[in-house]
Amino acid sequence: MSVLVLNEHEVRELLPMDECIEAMDEVLRSLARGELHQPLRFLTRPPNTESLMGFMPAYRSGADSVWSLKEIVIAPGNPARGLDAHQGAVLLHDGETGELRALLNASTITEIRTAAVSAVATRALARPGARVVAILGAGVQARSHTEAMRAVVPDADIRTWSRGDGGTPEVVLREADIVCTCTSAREPILRRDWLAVGTHVNAVGSSIPTVRELDTETMAAASLFVDRRESAVNEAGDLLLAGLGEEHIRAELGEVLIGTHPGRESSDELTVFKSLGLAVEDLAAAELIVRKARERGTGTEVDF
Repeated sequence: MSVLVLNEHEVRELLPMDECIEAMDEVLRSLARGELHQPLRFLTRPPNTESLMGFMPAYRSGADSVWSLKEIVIAPGNPARGLDAHQGAVLLHDGETGELRALLNASTITEIRTAAVSAVATRALARPGARVVAILGAGVQARSHTEAMRAVVPDADIRTWSRGDGGTPEVVLREADIVCTCTSAREPILRRDWLAVGTHVNAVGSSIPTVRELDTETMAAASLFVDRRESAVNEAGDLLLAGLGEEHIRAELGEVLIGTHPGRESSDELTVFKSLGLAVEDLAAAELIVRKARERGTGTEVDF
């Protein structure tokens, strides 16, 4: 059996942002139509340890069925070391035989597909004519979100803030039409009274139940859209720490994309997309990468 191995640089070359955005749009539509198996991810954190490990499986049936698994270690101290906080691999298995077919660098997939999903949400939920984008954070996701927002917002005016700038992000938020929160904050860094009327927010940085970036007032006032309800009610600190439940969720993003929910309903509506990241997104990105790699002869085939 041969396994295709693709490293960080090869993954980046084969997953341009514009193509990833379209792949994420399609896989979220597929998920909303019930065509994919998407269980809740499993996280484990040893006692008295900052890092944690996550396991994210997914399955797509059909003639070319496939299993995928992303195993990822989240190491909060990595940015200070000059490393991505997300380290791991995405594995693709033949859906019928179970044979391992490909092994890909997960850090780069996570970096690009997360921002691509925010771009899909922005395209679907931001009000027409939205142009001023505020990006909070200075790490990998802040950089990838800059690229993603430029891909879907014509003539984007991007303004940034990070903790290193000092103070609060109030100034960059007050005139923003679109906001992307891409921080490692444990307590809210965004306040409702700093947001303009009709803002769209992509809340990205918090992905566990005990931390959040958005304050309670923002979450309570927002029309809330999520990548997956099950994920949100189990993992979204932005939702849970605000004392809100599933009834506050308007729709999954895929439901907006396939037209079973209207999405934004007025220009002055505050919309929030709470992104947690899904295994089906990793599956779709990995399949795109592997297909292109085999067409181009990229990567290393290893006997396994």
